[in-house]
Amino acid sequence: MFVLRMSRPDDVDALVQLGHKAGPGLTTLKPDPDAQGARLQRVQRTIAGSAELPEQGYLFVLEDTTSGKVVGVCGIEVAVGLDQAFWTYRMDTFVHASRELGLWTRMDKLHMSHGLTGYSELCTLFLDPDYRVNGNGSLLSKARFMFIGQFRERFAERICAEMRGYFDDNGESPFWKALGAHFYRIDFHEADRLVALGKKSFLAELMPRYPVYIDFLPQDARDCIGKVHKETEPARRLLEVEGLRLEQHVDIFEGGPVLEARIDDLRVMRDSGLCQVEIVAEAAADAPRQLVANGELADFRVILAAANVVDGVVHLTAEQARALQVKAGDRVRVMLQNPAK
Repeated sequence: MFVLRMSRPDDVDALVQLGHKAGPGLTTLKPDPDAQGARLQRVQRTIAGSAELPEQGYLFVLEDTTSGKVVGVCGIEVAVGLDQAFWTYRMDTFVHASRELGLWTRMDKLHMSHGLTGYSELCTLFLDPDYRVNGNGSLLSKARFMFIGQFRERFAERICAEMRGYFDDNGESPFWKALGAHFYRIDFHEADRLVALGKKSFLAELMPRYPVYIDFLPQDARDCIGKVHKETEPARRLLEVEGLRLEQHVDIFEGGPVLEARIDDLRVMRDSGLCQVEIVAEAAADAPRQLVANGELADFRVILAAANVVDGVVHLTAEQARALQVKAGDRVRVMLQNPAK
């Protein structure tokens, strides 16, 4: 069985190993023990209530309960952009018209923006490729929404998610080559590394001062705007099912989509509910797959379980209850894995 749980300080080595597998473009999961250790300590301060709002964040890991191996990671930042600006490109459409000639054109532009300041952010989603089976990716992504539903007061009015942008077969970003490389004059991976280390001042110092006309970019770069990395396509679909959408913002480096939503409009706020646990010998053959979360903060846990819900009671097996560290009579949050049709 796999369980998503709150991260602990001793997860450093596991995060470093996942960072080696993640490759370029996932800024917050670099294989750097010091950076990952500092982040895990930040999570502990957030839980303890000693972290100021700009540094508050949560990190969760997906663990194989049989082997104890950590095979995935995901996170939530509480309020981005308060300490250092959260830069994106905002897409706008302008109409240029000539009354004398009777002509008009519609042009799309990119503006440097920090309009997402104060949003909560879904981040750092990565699942070991060897474990991308049996709904593990769905559990890893959607479990964060269960945490938000359980602790709604800890988050902002709106939420966003930066998706890893498109890279070609050579591991290069056409969007970066066409735009960012001309302004920042450093390699993509070096720019990515600096951002991962929190050294973001160069973004403001070297960014384009004026809007960028999308039509002036090469076709391969234009095709990247709002497009995700091939390994990120399933993650995007999962977030869209939960209520997030591409609105106006894309990543400044690769042009990947930034999905957005009001938290109160997310599916978890509408479709999840609290149920009392009843222990059963085995799950019913026709039991639907449910996300089930305990109500703990420091040891928050979520599993994907075949479980029936009857009159506010959820039927869990002893193994499922152990994974959640709950017992009969405890209250848990439950939501169908996928929306009811």
